[in-house]
Amino acid sequence: MTIKKLDHKSAEGSKLNLEALYAIAPSCFTEVGDVGDKTLDVRGETLDVRGKTLEVEKEGRRVRMAVNFKILRQLLGDDAVETDRELYQFTWPGKQAARLEAASETTETLRPVPEESLDWDTTENIYIEGDNLRVLKLLQRGYMGKVKMIYIDPPYNTGNDFVYHDDFARSASEEDLATGNIDEEGIRYHRNTDSNGRFHSDWCSMMLSRLLVARSLLTEDGVIFISIDDNEVHNLRKICDEVFGERNFVAELIWAAGRKNDSKLISVSHEYILCYVKSLDTLKESQTTWRERKDGLDDIYKAYAQIKKAHPNDYVEQTKALKAWYKDLSDGHPAKAHKHYSKVDHRGIYFSDNISWPGGGGPKYDLVNPETGIKASTPSRGWITNEQTMKEWVSEGLVDFGEPGSVPTKKAYLKDRETSVPYSVFYKDGRTATKRLMEMFGRKVFENPKDEDIIYRLFNIGTDSDSLILDFFSGSGTTAHAVMQLNAEDGGNRKYICVQLPEETPEDSEARKAGYTSIPEIAKERIRRAGKKILETLDVRGKKLDVGFRVFKLDSSNFEEVSQAPGVYSQATLDLFLDNIKTDRTDLDLLFGAMLSWGVPLSLSQPMQTTEVDGFTIYNVNDGELVACFAENVTEAVVRAMAAMHPERVLFRDSCFAEDKMKINLFELFKQTLDWDEKEALDNIRVI
Repeated sequence: MTIKKLDHKSAEGSKLNLEALYAIAPSCFTEVGDVGDKTLDVRGETLDVRGKTLEVEKEGRRVRMAVNFKILRQLLGDDAVETDRELYQFTWPGKQAARLEAASETTETLRPVPEESLDWDTTENIYIEGDNLRVLKLLQRGYMGKVKMIYIDPPYNTGNDFVYHDDFARSASEEDLATGNIDEEGIRYHRNTDSNGRFHSDWCSMMLSRLLVARSLLTEDGVIFISIDDNEVHNLRKICDEVFGERNFVAELIWAAGRKNDSKLISVSHEYILCYVKSLDTLKESQTTWRERKDGLDDIYKAYAQIKKAHPNDYVEQTKALKAWYKDLSDGHPAKAHKHYSKVDHRGIYFSDNISWPGGGGPKYDLVNPETGIKASTPSRGWITNEQTMKEWVSEGLVDFGEPGSVPTKKAYLKDRETSVPYSVFYKDGRTATKRLMEMFGRKVFENPKDEDIIYRLFNIGTDSDSLILDFFSGSGTTAHAVMQLNAEDGGNRKYICVQLPEETPEDSEARKAGYTSIPEIAKERIRRAGKKILETLDVRGKKLDVGFRVFKLDSSNFEEVSQAPGVYSQATLDLFLDNIKTDRTDLDLLFGAMLSWGVPLSLSQPMQTTEVDGFTIYNVNDGELVACFAENVTEAVVRAMAAMHPERVLFRDSCFAEDKMKINLFELFKQTLDWDEKEALDNIRVI
């Protein structure tokens, strides 16, 4: 029996798309053989895609599934579009290459860096250094459909922004090489200045490829927020309409960040935050609503507490004092917007709300004030509810009759209406975030950091208490800061994945003078300091707050490249490849690389366990989700100990077994111990 080797490549986007299409239209698929690509008739055949593969073994031949476009076109009917017709579309040079790049796989891996992490053994937060497109591909197997919210603040393409090095940017390579836009290997790594002939095209390609991969990570009720300004907001809307679907557009939020005096014509003092959901239908079916706590409430409650102390049980004087307090507020104070909540009774602060039927036609009946016996006036539009409910309201003291003979009102209490639908336009001084970060570090180590209070608000309305949040343009670490802040305040257990390219800080910058040579170094230190401050200043409600993070860095594959033709190698070279694992890679490198390949999340919910048996180390991930041993020549006692952990997946190094009979015994032992059948044993046991 042959143990299958674990595929160390990332998920291939084109296969993921095929699987999604097969799930809804299996009749348009056919088999393509491995000999001459002969197409086979598969009527009556059933393809199981749960194993995430579209390749099957049939009659001793390896065959793969492919789309028969003729049948697919028939299924689509009149909704299929001919490519030579005029179409409404948004395109640019390099768009097709960007799509292909998004669908391609990568052999790179993420290497764990415990020494740069905080609370490595217990944290569920992830911080990754590396090109975000490649990182997103590596995350697909383990996090597909698991991210509740994505927030990103990509380069705004102002002419001085950093542009990521993408393979699809190799068009016009001779020109690029001559001008220094790419290096000898064709890798782009430059500022996207407006003198570049493909100024907008390069930016659009960068965003399209990343959003295509990122969308697959969202839950069906997931949401993405993207910060942007006037330079590319029009293009970003079109890209997002294509990636997420125009019908899944929610809003274009406008953040008024404070007046600027650097313009001769119009002072542009705002930015945008685009909001799309994965599936608006899913949110409608679940009757999802987004609410946020109104600003200024804490100030109102604080003033009310002082007023009650000054006028105990005197609701008339309390009402007068509260109205006077509102009047003294400045027009810009957030509590001023709630000045209609100015009356007080034994239940608290309220305002007199309308009690008539909206639009007219409501029920009409007599309503008597039980305290005075005087009949109240009936509203011309009728009462807002039936007579029985109205009597219950009166008995509970929820109806304010006002002056004798007037139309009553319904008491609406502030404590019951603390939240509202978020507004699409809001004000927050953009300079305060820079000031707070400067105070944290003692100097200006980062230009224009995002405001953690704004990101906090987005997370508050769009996530649950245990949601996973992703930011793959994470910059100074604002997302991590906001997640910790929100968890501390509401007792949640949200987790984050932050990804940042290891861009170097400028030589003459304050950050470099302070010893920070790259943006990730600034971000990691910010997370450490922010977490420490939150623990010191906030009530975490007796719950352990996760302020740690696991650091991973993008690197080349853990395995040597052995794909060249046999004639290239000498016997001595081939001997080196008997073990194809690179000599500088550790057990942790292999373990986390295997987790990426096998779809095990890096954000472990339980501490990793290690067990020593016969001098060999066994790794137990998430209480049996993956059990691995990478030692040479393992003993039967090791195998039995691994089986006793009741694993879902088992991983060995191919060189673990001195003899082939050990592999046979291995299968039998796991089958007997865990009651696996032949197929389960083949699927659940892998070697690298």
